Amino acid sequence: MALDPSFIGRTYPPTEPYEVGREKIREFAVAVGDQNPAYNDPEAAKALGHPDVIAPPTFPFVITYRAAAQVVEDPELGLDFSRVVHGDQKFAYTRPVRAGDRLSVTVTIDNIKSLAGNDVLTVRGEVTDATGEHVVTSVMTLVARAADEAGE
Repeated sequence: MALDPSFIGRTYPPTEPYEVGREKIREFAVAVGDQNPAYNDPEAAKALGHPDVIAPPTFPFVITYRAAAQVVEDPELGLDFSRVVHGDQKFAYTRPVRAGDRLSVTVTIDNIKSLAGNDVLTVRGEVTDATGEHVVTSVMTLVARAADEAGE
């Protein structure tokens, strides 16, 4: 059954703050194979004008995906997560994520459409720091694959 387009524009409450730690940044950088010294050496980050180490550009996925769970688990929306694949991901930055940031995410359903029987859901996450300053916007596209004729 197709998702209800009346959910477009629905915004969910901000998440509890996520404290970005140096070790989490380092672990993420290792996991994605990015050896930029600004991700693990405070002096290298300071030489680039940052107060502490910064996170790789895709690091916010860690917290925005968690925040998107509010959408995925919304019983009124009726999304069958067992059929969902991650279709696309984009980030638009105001500034880099830094060690010590306490980040919250507010997610909004930006679009719902049907393509070839599949539901395509666009979820925007606005990431702000403890002062309310915008850090990054994440746009995630989720595709709920259509069931085949056997219902699978």
